[in-house]
Amino acid sequence: MRLASLSVACLLALTSMAAAQQPLTSYTARLNSQDHFNSNGERLTSVAAIIRQDRANYYVYGDRDPEDEGDSFFASKANRQRLETLLNNGRISASAENAILNGSPLIHVDIYDNFIVVEVD
Repeated sequence: MRLASLSVACLLALTSMAAAQQPLTSYTARLNSQDHFNSNGERLTSVAAIIRQDRANYYVYGDRDPEDEGDSFFASKANRQRLETLLNNGRISASAENAILNGSPLIHVDIYDNFIVVEVD
């Protein structure tokens, strides 16, 4: 019970932080089947890795879906390397995680200084 209360408190604090801040930038992207594999052809098994590969495909390899938008943050390789930490500090629902891991959803990402918020559209 105590852990659940702590989890709810942390979620409320994060939601309040996000509401109080404006995102640095935001973008929308379609996560296609190519985004689920790294450049060695290995299947990616985490949400952060898939989103990171999508951004690498967009900026490095020019592999873009019609719905993909650019962003000023993940154009940087160093910022793409921070994606897992940003997502761990941020917010994503279990249903969005499932959709990303098992499909090709359209996602919307709000990028803040130290975290990101990922939603499936």
